[in-house]
Amino acid sequence: MRDLKAVGKKFVHVMYPRKSSALLRDWDLWGPLVLCVSLALMLQGGSADSKDDGGPQFAEVFVIIWFGAVVITLNSKLLGGTISFFQSLCVLGYCVLPLTVAMLVCRLVLLAGAGTISFIIRLIVVVAMFGWSTLASTAFLADSQPPNRKALVVYPIFLFYFVISWMILTFTPQ
Repeated sequence: MRDLKAVGKKFVHVMYPRKSSALLRDWDLWGPLVLCVSLALMLQGGSADSKDDGGPQFAEVFVIIWFGAVVITLNSKLLGGTISFFQSLCVLGYCVLPLTVAMLVCRLVLLAGAGTISFIIRLIVVVAMFGWSTLASTAFLADSQPPNRKALVVYPIFLFYFVISWMILTFTPQ
């Protein structure tokens, strides 16, 4: 129960990003694992036995998220960041929460039908949640970098969440 409360507190920190070291102090990978699995399952297509199910395979999404987080973390460390490897993975993983919410909303919008209005709604939701994820992660990670190298750390974070957002926006179940 203690771990569930800790995960819940970290979700709150991501939903209301502010300059705080609480997310960094007590890092864990349970929340990021749950978010990654949830997002990968939602991006999985319609039927399990179909060869062309309209979405990326579970392993592809899982690898993109974890490999991307590891690359961003290594970039941060190589640029002189003061954050530990697992703290950075924790922050990047928890900041996938807004994009997971975006995927849930997009799935619900797609249930109503696919058309121009549906796409516009999904575009607005995905862009807003992409901004939220990027803002939340940079609020935690940018302060751990030397001032003259912050842009070099923020740009890969932007690309990381952009790729995930693109996968969500282009998802179409069959």
